[in-house]
Amino acid sequence: MSFNGQTIIPAAHNHRDVEKILNLDAEYMVMLETQVGQLKSLINLAASGGKKVLLHADLINGLKNDEYAVDFLCQEIRPAGIISTRGNVILKAKQHKVIAIQRLFMLDSSAFTKGTALVQKIQPDFIELLPGILPTMVEQMTELLHIPVIAGGLITSQQQVDDILAAKATAITTSQKSLWK
Repeated sequence: MSFNGQTIIPAAHNHRDVEKILNLDAEYMVMLETQVGQLKSLINLAASGGKKVLLHADLINGLKNDEYAVDFLCQEIRPAGIISTRGNVILKAKQHKVIAIQRLFMLDSSAFTKGTALVQKIQPDFIELLPGILPTMVEQMTELLHIPVIAGGLITSQQQVDDILAAKATAITTSQKSLWK
């Protein structure tokens, strides 16, 4: 499973970012912080430009991040995928047959151990590893779990992008506009 060869997945913080992404040659995008009342219009705007939205369920203001929220998002908002740090949310996204992306923060070796155990239990479609500037962690996670890894967070240069992709990341999520090309 991949993003049809797309290696940079632009991440939008607001309506202006979505408008900029519409002009890019990108099929997928991430919607970060938003409000529940703006979701439908943002998804429709993205869809009008042929974009498929990966929605970060943890960052929607006004919506509790639980299984019922995923039911609502998948039935009413209809994103291409759901990103979350919560395993129960990812399981529910898989039931709805949308792309399920488990977000993991690699803070220390304990977080690595707990994260890999969660991924082995949940079996998401993708893992989003943060911070993404850790190519060795990307490579270890990919080899250990055999689940495609997306790197995100603190990626600011083309050299970092190249290093992360060389470490076998499937794609990179970034809100750094200079890397959206």
